[in-house]
Amino acid sequence: MKVLALDYGTARTGVAVSDPTGTLARPLCVVEGAASDPGLSKLAALIAEERAERVVVGLPLTLRGERGAQAAETERFVDGLRALTDIPVETYDERFTTTLAERGSGGATPADARAAAHLLEDYLTRARGRL
Repeated sequence: MKVLALDYGTARTGVAVSDPTGTLARPLCVVEGAASDPGLSKLAALIAEERAERVVVGLPLTLRGERGAQAAETERFVDGLRALTDIPVETYDERFTTTLAERGSGGATPADARAAAHLLEDYLTRARGRL
């Protein structure tokens, strides 16, 4: 299953995509202002272009696993995204993905897109464990 992952941020949202088998994740791009109408349109176009079968959005829980203001903002974004697509959109605990992305070198790949790839790698690993 091909999965598109989003590391949502109010200014910049990192995008990553898996291969068609749902095994490998790669950073794709960054979308500016993803919650805006133009940003949501860009994401809908990426979902269609990549032929994604599922979208996973990182949910920024606190270190205690609780929902804070950032998680509430992300959930509002997810609601807007769900209104634009017929494929499943789910949230996934993204704690530490940005930190991992900032530590690693990615050359010209933006940290936001690398964070989305880390999120997707973790999601795919856990999904394989459930099969």
